[in-house]
Amino acid sequence: MYRDPSTPNGSAPTPRVASGPRRTLLLGAGLALAGCASGRTGSSAPGAASAAASASAPPRARVADPAALRELAPTGRLRAAIAVGPSGSTFRGTVDAPGGRPKGVPADLAVAFGARIGLPVDLVPYGNYPDLLDAGARGDWDVTFLPYDDARTRVIDYGPSYYDQSYTYLVRASVPIARVADLDRAGIRLAVADGSVTARNREGVIKAATIVRFRTLDQIREQLRTGTVDAAGAGRETLLGLAAQVPGSKVLDDAFLVERVAIGVPRGRRAALGVAAAFIEEAKRDGTVRRAFDAAGYKDAMVAAAAAR
Repeated sequence: MYRDPSTPNGSAPTPRVASGPRRTLLLGAGLALAGCASGRTGSSAPGAASAAASASAPPRARVADPAALRELAPTGRLRAAIAVGPSGSTFRGTVDAPGGRPKGVPADLAVAFGARIGLPVDLVPYGNYPDLLDAGARGDWDVTFLPYDDARTRVIDYGPSYYDQSYTYLVRASVPIARVADLDRAGIRLAVADGSVTARNREGVIKAATIVRFRTLDQIREQLRTGTVDAAGAGRETLLGLAAQVPGSKVLDDAFLVERVAIGVPRGRRAALGVAAAFIEEAKRDGTVRRAFDAAGYKDAMVAAAAAR
């Protein structure tokens, strides 16, 4: 867990490595964020690649209903679950070293959320989805940023989306696959991350190829490098990052799925979801999401439209 010193009352970082769902609720009445202060808060973590986005974080605001804030962050700190791996995306961060500060889009959004509501932020990294979801069921974190998945709604209540995620395949060198439709054939071994949107979507679709599940993205990268698997399925940004680490590999141009990426809170915290939903909608309007995308290198990624009221 990384305690971000750039957030209100944040302390010096005390690193610890953690062991490490289409339900959108209306913005809760009376939970809108208001009373913006004039000061801005930025990241002071040394060497943070996403410092530009944090430094441009929107003004802090207060929550109209203190009870909603207590439901959101019962410990008095905003504990943000950050999925991490060797390749980032609009919902996954990266970490330079064990126990280090998670960097990237979800980390920047979490820091901006904390600044907006006036709470210190703990960035809690998880290297795989099962551990992140198990921790959510135990109440070990307060907010996360993940693609929508029906199975995850057992643990997560989703707010509005901030990005539409395209899913496709990364194919290693010398494997003659040019389109998504070409992959499902005998002899092809397809790597997916256990508990991922890709794993659940592909298991009901793939008929001839063999699906091989791995717990972490690091494991998938190594299996591609050694040729143990022929392809990997995931979000496009994630795969583009992996392609740079797997010589000769290529990301297919077409996609097999487009799904929304959204803010979420542990299931049953209705008032907390209202606060989170209000934040992400304002963050889409005021450029916070755009800045997080740009700082992470996703300048072509389109911010999702405002949620229907």
